[in-house]
Parts: sequence; C-alpha cells; structure tokens
Amino acid sequence: MDPVAALDRIAFLLERSLAPTYRVRAFRTASRVLSSLPAGEISARTRDGTLESLKGVGPKTALVVREALDGEVPGYLRNLEEEAGAPLPVEGGEELLALQRGDCHTHSDWSDGGSPVEEMGWAAARLGHEWTVLTDHSPRLTVARGLSPDRLREQLDLVALLNTRWAPFRLLTGIECDILDDGSLDQEPELLERLDVVVVSVHSKLRMDARAMTRRLVAAVSDPHADVLGHCTGRLVTGRGRPESEFDPGEVFAACAEAGTAVEINSRPERLDPPRRLLREAVAAGTLFAVDTDAHAPGQLDWQAYGCARAEECGVPAERVVTTWTAEELLTWTRQGRAPARAALP
Repeated sequence: MDPVAALDRIAFLLERSLAPTYRVRAFRTASRVLSSLPAGEISARTRDGTLESLKGVGPKTALVVREALDGEVPGYLRNLEEEAGAPLPVEGGEELLALQRGDCHTHSDWSDGGSPVEEMGWAAARLGHEWTVLTDHSPRLTVARGLSPDRLREQLDLVALLNTRWAPFRLLTGIECDILDDGSLDQEPELLERLDVVVVSVHSKLRMDARAMTRRLVAAVSDPHADVLGHCTGRLVTGRGRPESEFDPGEVFAACAEAGTAVEINSRPERLDPPRRLLREAVAAGTLFAVDTDAHAPGQLDWQAYGCARAEECGVPAERVVTTWTAEELLTWTRQGRAPARAALP
C-alpha cells in the first residue's frame, strides 16, 4: 500500500468523524513531509531507521509507513476503517445525494479551515464532485482569519492557477461573507462581483431582537451579490449547544424566493441548519436550496448525506437544489442575480 495514501486516508476518516484537530494534523503533516521527498527516499529512510528524524514524522505515523511498505493495511487504518469508514449513519436521501454535483460552502487554511486549498480541491474531486466552491471567511471575522481584500485577490489568483491543472474538476471562487448588523455585506462590492458564489451568514449578535434580525437577513438576501443564505439560525445542536436566532421565517424566506437567493441546508452534524420546521417553510415559500457541507477539512466534504436526508424528509424538490446543477448552470444563475449590481457600478 502507498504510505502517503494510507496517511491521507487516516486523516480523511478522522476529519469525517470530527476527531480532535491535533490528531488529524499529525497524519496530514506526515503526509505532506513524505510527499515532498524524492522517489525512493521513503523506503531508504525506512530501511536505515531515519524516518522519524524528519520533522513532522512521529512514532505513530512512522509505524503506518512501515506497515504500508511491508504490503499490509496499517493497523491504525484498519481499525479506523472498521470504526469510521462505514457509510454515515443516516436514513434516506440516497437519490438526492446521487444527484449532487458540487458544494457551495467550504473552507481552507486561508481562514479557519485545516487544510490547504489544494488538498480541499483534490478531496472534492476524489469524492466525485464536478465542482466545489471555496468560501473562506470575510475580513470582519478576525477570529477565523477572515480574508482582507488583498488576501482574497491573492486567493483568486491561486484558484485560477489550480484550475489550469484540474480539468474537468473545477474549483469555483467564493466567500462566506459576514452579514453586518445593518444587513450589508462585509466585502468590497467590486470583489464580490468577481466571485462565482457568495454565501452570506450571520456570525455576530446572534441574539439580536427578532424584528431587527429579520430586517438584517432580508437586507442581506436581497443584495444582488448574495447567492446563498448560510446556516440561517446559527444554532448548534451538540456539546453545550447554541439556541436559534429569532426572526420571521416567512418574511425572510419570501425575500429569498423573490431575490433568487438559495437557502443553505447546512450538513455539519453540529448545525443541521435550518431546523426541519423552517426547512419546510422555505419549501412552501418556493426558495432555491444548496445542500452544503461547510467543510473545514477534506474528510468533512463527505457530510452531504446528512443534508440530503433532511432535504428529502422535508420535501425539498431536487430541481430546486443548486448543488445538483452543472457548474455552468450554477454560474448562469449567479450571474443573472448580479445583473442589478453590475448596472449600478460606475
């Protein structure tokens, strides 16, 4: 077995099961170190016992390498496959999951994700996605290393370069843009205009008065640059949890339907947002939807099954799910939505 592939698979399964970050990092780091070595050096270092002298390779990761080179499935990987390698524990949604072509909400280590852009893109392609949108955070979210305008421009150049190597897979440009207190968006309009997909989300003052939060969300989803409303209630359902933000869902979802802004079905196990009752209201309002993972690591890209199961349970029509569309269909939709913004530019 290829030792780098074994390390990557271990990291993927740990990420998929929300294992502690430090544990994932050990295997991701070892994989990157070994991937950079000249051909034959991994085997040579394994034979002469110098593998662990490499910075980033420890006893556990070195054992994985030795067992892989001996032609075995490493014990750590074998145990992890038994514990975490099975299909996700969800019921339903299989038909919608089979239709998914992409993911509108992912993060890299440019903001608060755990892996480089390249690793996120390769993982999405290996899962069978035709496209994925990179949506690192906007400047105001400093705790998540939100991207300044200059850093976002640098990222756009990187994505353009990577796409020259990845065809037919395509990494689309995007952002998870903070919705500010007054409903305006936390990035320069000219930069938002350049992006393929803009996810807009609330990350601050989640306990705002319901009337003020309703005005805030309606203003954001009505902005011509907004394409997807991310995790609309902001709730967390695991650990200590976090209650839902309060707003008028009828008014917000009606605004989404009128503006053509999709409502995200966030697949993260600790979010599963919106709740079922609100998801059904969005269906009745006639909105579009995006089944997204909000992945912060490659293994989390596999979480769409959670969102698809909830979508099916709540009667979401597959034809209204933008993540089932081709990249060109998706881009036609976002460009049409930007027409009023383009007309307003000098």
